[in-house]
Amino acid sequence: MTASEKAKAKTEQAVGKVKEAAGRAVGNERLTAEGRAEQVKGDARQAKEKIKDAGKR
Repeated sequence: MTASEKAKAKTEQAVGKVKEAAGRAVGNERLTAEGRAEQVKGDARQAKEKIKDAGKR
């Protein structure tokens, strides 16, 4: 996994967690959903990079 892609995945996951927590704290379902979506996007990016790395071996 390239360092920049790994950083993007971790950033998306972290921002998603913050958004989700903020949405829950204020009762904003849209913000909570956005946070979850961003976490999923980060998870998918990370999984894609891991598959790429496995293919190189």
